[in-house]
Amino acid sequence: MKKNCKNILFYNRNEAARQLMEVLPLKEMKKDKWVVIALSPGGFVIANEIAKRTKLSIDLLFNEAIAAPLNPNCEIARVSETEEIVIHDILADSFRIKNDYIFGEAKRQYEDHILPDIFSYRKDSTFCTLQGRHVLLVDEGCETGLKMMVGIKSALERGATSVYATSPVMPDNLALTLRRLADDVFPIHEVDDYILTSSYYDEFEEVTEKILHAIFDEMIVNNKEHNE
Repeated sequence: MKKNCKNILFYNRNEAARQLMEVLPLKEMKKDKWVVIALSPGGFVIANEIAKRTKLSIDLLFNEAIAAPLNPNCEIARVSETEEIVIHDILADSFRIKNDYIFGEAKRQYEDHILPDIFSYRKDSTFCTLQGRHVLLVDEGCETGLKMMVGIKSALERGATSVYATSPVMPDNLALTLRRLADDVFPIHEVDDYILTSSYYDEFEEVTEKILHAIFDEMIVNNKEHNE
C-alpha cells in the first residue's frame, strides 16, 4: 500500500535519530553521563544511534501491552520488566475491567514474553543501574503513551534522579501530559490527530531478532567499557 506522502516526516529510523540529536541537550547529556533507555525495538535502533554520537550507556526496557478481554487490539495497560504497571483508567473503567484481570494479565505477559526476551537478548547481563542517574527514554513514536508512562514509572522506581522523554513524533496532547510527569520532553513533531506511527516513516521495516541481538551484543561490550 502506498503511503500518504503528506504524513511522512522521516525517511527511516536513522534519519529520525539524526533529527532528534538536533533537539536533545547533547552537551548536558555527555557531561552528566545520562543513560539512554529504549522502550521498543524500533526505539532501540534510534537509541543506539544516539548512543554512538554521545558515547553514553543504553539499554532496552522490555515491556508488554495488556489488552482488553474481548478486543486484543485495544491496549488498556502495560507492564515492564521491572514489574511496574500503568493502566489507561478511562478505557478500563469504560469496559468495566477489574484490576484483578489487569494484574493477572500483567503476570502472564511478564512470564510468557518479558522473561524469555530477557534471557534471550541480555544473556548474563542485567538491566542497567538507574539509581542516581539522569535517564532519557526513547521511542520511535507514541500512540497510547503507555510505553512512555511505564518507562517513567519504572525509571523513578529504580531511583533515577531525573527522567526525560523523547520521540521523533508524538500526539500534542500526550506531549502535554508527559511534561507533567517527566522533567522535560524532547519531541521533533507534536501532532494533532495522531495516526499509526508507521505512517510517519517512509521506511518502517521490522526490527528483526538478528538486529536486536546485534545491538544488544554491542551494547553489553560498550556498557562495560563505560562503567570501567
